[in-house]
Amino acid sequence: MNREPVSRSLFDDVMVPNYAPGKIIPVRGEGSRIWDQDGREYVDLAGGIAVTALGHAHPGLVGALVDQAGKLWHLSNVMTNEPALKLAKTLCDLTFAERVFFANSGGEANEAAFKLARRYAWEHFGPEKNEIISFRNSFHGRTLFTVSVGGQPKYLEGFEPAPGGIHHADFNDLASVEALISDKTCAIVVEPIQGEGGIMPATQEFLQGLRDLCDKHNALLVFDEVQCGVGRTGHLYAYEMYGITPDILSTAKSLGGGFPIGAMLTTAKIAASLAVGTHGSTYGGNPLACAVAQKVIDTVSQPDILKGIRGRSDRLRAGMNDIGQRYGVFSEVRGEGLLLGGVLTEAWQGKAREFLNAALEEGVMVLMAGPNVIRLAPSLIIPESDIDEALTRFERAVKKLCS
Repeated sequence: MNREPVSRSLFDDVMVPNYAPGKIIPVRGEGSRIWDQDGREYVDLAGGIAVTALGHAHPGLVGALVDQAGKLWHLSNVMTNEPALKLAKTLCDLTFAERVFFANSGGEANEAAFKLARRYAWEHFGPEKNEIISFRNSFHGRTLFTVSVGGQPKYLEGFEPAPGGIHHADFNDLASVEALISDKTCAIVVEPIQGEGGIMPATQEFLQGLRDLCDKHNALLVFDEVQCGVGRTGHLYAYEMYGITPDILSTAKSLGGGFPIGAMLTTAKIAASLAVGTHGSTYGGNPLACAVAQKVIDTVSQPDILKGIRGRSDRLRAGMNDIGQRYGVFSEVRGEGLLLGGVLTEAWQGKAREFLNAALEEGVMVLMAGPNVIRLAPSLIIPESDIDEALTRFERAVKKLCS
C-alpha cells in the first residue's frame, strides 16, 4: 500500500508539468465553500473554471450520480442508453437543436463541430469549401485542430504544423471578417462571450453580421458556448440572449456540473453529414455523465433559477465595481450573468496572478482570463451571503496589494 503523504510537492514528482497548480489541495466542497487539507475554508468564485454550475456536492447531482451508479456505468456506442436519449431529447426540446452528439469535454465537442462543418460543406459544395474563420484571442480547446482554430498562438507553439485552411479575424470587427470570407469558407466559429480571451462579449451587430455573412456565403455559423452556456448568462444558452440562432453549438463545462461531459447541438439536415462511421467517442453519451447532466439541465432551465442568476450578477458586479473604483484597480467590470471579468487598470497590467494569489490568501478563489483580467464564474445558485463574504475577502486582498 502506498502510504506516501499526499502533498503539493508530490505533484512535481509524479505529474507531467503542463500545469502549475496552487499550493493548497482542496479536499471537500459544499455549495460555494471549499475546504483544504488543513481545514481552511474558501469562498469559491472560480467554479472550476465555470464548471460547478450548482456548486459542490449538490444533493440533486449526488443523488442522480449514485442512482445511476447502481444501474449502468458504460456500454460504449455499440449500444445506446436511456440517460443519453433522455438528455438529448431535453436539449432538443429546450434549444434550436434537432440532433445531439455527446463527447467528454468542450474540446471534443468543438472537434466534432469543426469536423461536421467541413464534412457538411464537402458533401454539399465540394472539397474546395473547407476554410474556417475564427477570431484572435479565442479559445476552443487543446486538440491540434481546436487549438489551431483558437486565436492564441502561444497554445500552438511547438506543435506545428497546424491544420490548414484556418483564418483569424478581429473579434467584434465585422469588416475584418468581410475581408476574409469567400465561397471557400465552410464555417465561422465564434464564442458569444470570449472566455479565455478576457471575458469579452460580442456585440449584437457583430453576431448578426456573422449570421448574415454565413447565409450569404453558404457557410455554417458555429457558436462555442462551452464557457458561456448552461445558464451562465441568465439564459440557458447565450444565443437566446442575442436572438441569433447558430447552425451548430458546442456545450460542456457547466453541462455536467463537474462531471465530464460535452455535447454538440445542430439541426437534422446538418447532422446527416456525420453518417455512421464518420466520427465517434468511446465514452461519449456515458450513462453516468448523462444522468448527472440531465439533473443539471432540469435544474438550471427553471425560470426562477435563470432569473436568480441575473440578480446575483448585479450584486457581484456592483461589488466588484465598488472595489475597483475605491482602489483604482479595475477600468471596467464586463461580461454577462455569472461570467464576469474585472479589467485591470494600466497601473496593474500583467498582474492578474498577483490578485489571484492574494485573494487565495484571504480565503476567496478567483480566476484569471489572461494577465489583465480577473475572472469570476461562481455557482449559478451561490447564496447572496456568500457573494457578500467573497467580496469582503477580495477587498482585503486588494487592500493589501495596494498598501
